[in-house]
Amino acid sequence: MGADDYITKPFRVRELISRIRTVLRRCGKEKQGDGSLTSGALSIYPAQAKVYKNGAELFLTALEYRLLLIFMSNEGQLLTRPQILERIWDSSGEYVNDNTLTVYIKRLREKIEDDPADPKLLKTVRGLGYQLG
Repeated sequence: MGADDYITKPFRVRELISRIRTVLRRCGKEKQGDGSLTSGALSIYPAQAKVYKNGAELFLTALEYRLLLIFMSNEGQLLTRPQILERIWDSSGEYVNDNTLTVYIKRLREKIEDDPADPKLLKTVRGLGYQLG
């Protein structure tokens, strides 16, 4: 189930928060103090809706930004095409062509990768989906 800690009732809120932060720190998912998400050279500041790579601001479309935010929030996890489409577009997928996601992934790679032809950050897992990291 993934549980690696146990706390008995009644518990103190400070202790609970401390234990949660420890587990998040261990798995590398802790947000920075300002709410930003960081992965390698990329940093996202959701409060300002800004993305930086090596300190330089990247200009992304709204859909590219949402797509990158999904990947950064789930860094290291494999996301299937249906999972991504469900999070970005309507759940029925009526307005989405199957090729649309591929095009947006390509555009995003052109902006965040050093060499889009040989992606290091946003990887395709053939036949399954995409993974950041």
